[in-house]
Amino acid sequence: MSALEQRIVLAPTDGSLGPLLRIADDRLAAGAGYGEHEHRDVDVVAVVLTGSLRHRWDSGATLSAGDVAVLRAGSGLTHDEVAGDDGARVLQCYLRSASPAAAPSHEVHRGADGWIDLRRPDARLWVGWARPGADVVVPPGLLVVRGVDGVVVERQDGGPVHGPGAVLVWQLDAARPAWADS
Repeated sequence: MSALEQRIVLAPTDGSLGPLLRIADDRLAAGAGYGEHEHRDVDVVAVVLTGSLRHRWDSGATLSAGDVAVLRAGSGLTHDEVAGDDGARVLQCYLRSASPAAAPSHEVHRGADGWIDLRRPDARLWVGWARPGADVVVPPGLLVVRGVDGVVVERQDGGPVHGPGAVLVWQLDAARPAWADS
């Protein structure tokens, strides 16, 4: 593995998923990072699947497998994320900012299981963890399942999902945004 391997899992360009812009499946080697970079007008929801990740901005935070971080870039910030000694695998989900003029913020939901409060009216996220050979019952929405070999994205009506893997369900206000019609 190189220092950072990134696979874009989903990137609609037509606004069909409302605020959801992109989902990336990132794998970072031990000590590898993204490099300092800027975000503005975007919310980034990072789901740590394996390993650990150190977020370098403001007072910082160390995330472990099962944690979900919500970075609201708002008016803009520069930060970095660096994998711990055990490397990291992270699903990075990018949403159009619900409050682009707001001051940046970062919050961590430790050991996330169930609904994550994103504090926005147009997107909800449910997170679950399916153990090997077991099912987890999920709500309806856009299903994102990270299995052993890859990531699957599909719309579904809710119900059982067979493990193993991390299971995310996005419920989105997918009304076509004004920018998509111009």
